[in-house]
Amino acid sequence: MNFLDLFAGAGGLSEGFLRAGFQPIAHIERDAYACKTLETRSIYYYLKRNNALHFYRNYQSTYNSPAIEREQRRTELLEAVPVNQLEPIMNIEISENTLPLIFQRIDERLVHLPDNQIDVIIGGPPCQAYSLVGRARDENSMEDDPRNYLYKLYVRFLTRYQPKAFVFENVPGILTAFKGTLFKNLQAYMKRVGYNIEARQLNAKDFGILQNRKRIIIVGWRKDLEFRYPEIPVQDTDHIVNDLLIDLPPISSGIAHRGIGYRLPNSLLLKNMKIRDDDDIVTHHIARSHTQRDLDIYKVVVEKWNEEEMRIKYTDLPKKLITHQNLTSFLDRFKVIAGNEKYSHTIVAHISKDGHHYIHPDIKQNRSITVREAARIQSFPDNYFFEGPRTANFVQIGNAVPPLMAEKLAFWFKIQLDEL
Repeated sequence: MNFLDLFAGAGGLSEGFLRAGFQPIAHIERDAYACKTLETRSIYYYLKRNNALHFYRNYQSTYNSPAIEREQRRTELLEAVPVNQLEPIMNIEISENTLPLIFQRIDERLVHLPDNQIDVIIGGPPCQAYSLVGRARDENSMEDDPRNYLYKLYVRFLTRYQPKAFVFENVPGILTAFKGTLFKNLQAYMKRVGYNIEARQLNAKDFGILQNRKRIIIVGWRKDLEFRYPEIPVQDTDHIVNDLLIDLPPISSGIAHRGIGYRLPNSLLLKNMKIRDDDDIVTHHIARSHTQRDLDIYKVVVEKWNEEEMRIKYTDLPKKLITHQNLTSFLDRFKVIAGNEKYSHTIVAHISKDGHHYIHPDIKQNRSITVREAARIQSFPDNYFFEGPRTANFVQIGNAVPPLMAEKLAFWFKIQLDEL
């Protein structure tokens, strides 16, 4: 079975379908760094199938190396994979103007399939326009944002290719955008082109992920097919977030982990979550540099949480540390990851702006979390290599569907489609 990946991002949703055995028709994504990440992931899968992961490890190990060395290793990496073995990735924005070209390229791919059929379409348009925080920060509540209507372009793919089923993912704010009329219109569009649909709010923590992350997952299936919404048993955990981070080498503000080794041996939790293999190496473990004032604030925030499990509002900080003029909104701007609880708060793309909302729970390290730590909280495996600068890495991670959640949804799809 195959799938078409729209608004693909760094590939969190597609990673789940790949693990379930689906083959990609194409990944379509406008961000160049995310596309490069998708390409690197495609290379990983090819090399793994052909017992040649040493090429991949060599490339991973240059993460902290000078750019010229990294480019040389990437050239070697690309040379190890036949071009026709890479997953098709379209670095293009989905719009009315680009649809003809995108359809043409997909059609060219479908010609080579036995039934010229797409089995599943997956993806979710950028969520900033539906985000409650985004609407609160915009003077027009994002009503003028053209991204509000990207769902119509998603439906154009349903209309043209009539897949057996689809997954549409977005933030809970999509339910209330335009006082609920946008979501009603979205559902009407999908039903009009021939699909039964069901929308539910799912939480990543119910899928064995150590993160409290609520998302709206719309599942649709053609009206001529017997299908039903995924029913996946809730999976609780006996672990805490610290268990997810403890094996990574301790570093301080502004410090990069220069080696590739771990602090501790692999754990059952990391193995079960498919985060770490025994032959994995550490990458993307570089701490942001912070000002002394921020570091002082971090200490106050972490101490208060670790000792009393109390969240501090910005206005509760010592007066000498308060410098912002806004003292009425976003007062939780400094927030520690709750290492002693089962679930972290939600990782979002704003982590790319600063790390104040994602402070490491170990006060001795006194810093915000690294790209690798954010990736783990999202259930990305350590062998997932994010391309581009750190800011781009954080955006890719914050916008993604957790791969472990996606995998469980994908296996449900596989079971249902096998029965058709």
